[in-house]
Amino acid sequence: MASTYTTRITAGPEHIDVLGHVNNAVWVQWMEQVATEHWTRDAAPEHLDAYVWVVTRHEIDYRGNVREGEAVTARTWIPQGPRGARFDRHMDFTGPDGKVKVAAKSTWAIIDRDSGRILRVPPEVAAPFLGP
Repeated sequence: MASTYTTRITAGPEHIDVLGHVNNAVWVQWMEQVATEHWTRDAAPEHLDAYVWVVTRHEIDYRGNVREGEAVTARTWIPQGPRGARFDRHMDFTGPDGKVKVAAKSTWAIIDRDSGRILRVPPEVAAPFLGP
């Protein structure tokens, strides 16, 4: 089973758009926040210092709305190993009613922090995020 990371996020007034629900751009910010928290929790300290990740693609399905004061449970996982410098990260945001409000897949690329160059994902960097 792949490593998963789960957290809760509550929609504040700063997250709400003119229609009274969480703005689409906020969902993207939350996706980055949750992915970063997962990386920080599971990566080896030396990898945190050596590498940084950037998004190359987002695919997002908006399935429902979340209003101010409502909380969502964010869950992220990496279902399969990297392809060269990239891997896909999946994410679901489940509302208080138990329904997935937003489902997403993002493609991330690894960058060597010192050189600023994209590189193949080293196996030891990927290992903590993949299943047995």
